Amino acid sequence: MSRLTLAVIALAGAIAGGAAVYALKPAPEPVTDVAAVRVVVEEVLAERQADEPDEPVETASAEIDPEAINPLIEDYLMGDPTILQRLSNALDTQLRAEERTQARTALASVEADIYEAEGHVVLGNPQGDVTLVEMFDYNCGYCRQALPHLAQLIAEDPDLRVILKEFPILSQESIEAARIGVLVAETDVDYWAFHEALFTSRGQVNKETALAAAEALGLSRVSLELDMNTERVASVIQNSYEIARALNITGTPTYIIGDEIIPGAIGVEELRRRIENVRECGSAQCEG
Repeated sequence: MSRLTLAVIALAGAIAGGAAVYALKPAPEPVTDVAAVRVVVEEVLAERQADEPDEPVETASAEIDPEAINPLIEDYLMGDPTILQRLSNALDTQLRAEERTQARTALASVEADIYEAEGHVVLGNPQGDVTLVEMFDYNCGYCRQALPHLAQLIAEDPDLRVILKEFPILSQESIEAARIGVLVAETDVDYWAFHEALFTSRGQVNKETALAAAEALGLSRVSLELDMNTERVASVIQNSYEIARALNITGTPTYIIGDEIIPGAIGVEELRRRIENVRECGSAQCEG
């Protein structure tokens, strides 16, 4: 007999014996301990359960047959093709919202460098209610094309503040011209006249172009050449590089208006619209 069978027989005998003795007289306890037998039974059952392999659990799973489901999807979409357009619009709206959130965070991290740094040029109304920032390179053809747009905005909007930041990225000649530009901005001469002279000059803008334009405004060529490689001049341009790195700016012109970073020459109408939006809703892109 197995250990379990013996344990069960012992347990039955213990119960029967105990009942008989109790019926005859309140005498001695039965020889077999019922509790002990129960322990043996439980141990045997536990051993047997451990020896039995686990049965695999069946899970209900429905395999999707592409040949069956794809025509259904196609029929559904063909029945209402505007679904795809609505999905595209919703995705575009979500991506733009995420981009604006990321731009706000990035702009906040370099806000002081953008608006309070020493050495940058401020045109228009220094106390204006909206600030337009342009990062430019004197050898940038698109910056040259956008120059009249900037002049128009300054002329027509008395509450516009414009910040110009030297961002020479196209050549060594651009860097040298930018260094002269930083020095010109430190003086009392008409900076816009210098700025316009460089962007309307013929050929590549370089150190000689910048020196000639500055000299025409009454500045000393010798002094400019002596000072153009000083640390203070380099730090102004470095500030622009650091802003560009933080905001992932890689080209010119790049504009910053409110909470938006705008790559490329987008035209005077788009710039004007964003300026108006900032006044209206506090953002370059108003909802609705």
